[in-house]
Amino acid sequence: MALRRFVIERELPAIGSAEREALKAAAKTSNEALAKIGPSIQWVESYVAADKTFCVYLAENEDVIRKHAQISGFPANKITEIRRTIDPTTANG
Repeated sequence: MALRRFVIERELPAIGSAEREALKAAAKTSNEALAKIGPSIQWVESYVAADKTFCVYLAENEDVIRKHAQISGFPANKITEIRRTIDPTTANG
């Protein structure tokens, strides 16, 4: 099964001011949901902004991401598949 890379925007009011323990609890909840779903989804990392998180996941498809959102209780307001990546070294060739 090939996993594709996605960015999930989650609207979570005031998440940027959440205390470390709240973020720790959120990560635990997410991990528990991932364990229930199995190998068709993996959490890579998340970026926390003021009222949103931007989460990078590897997943079989968008439906698996929606299932994770349902189980975890965290919204998946926008799901975008990443087609390619570039960085500063891309300019070199």
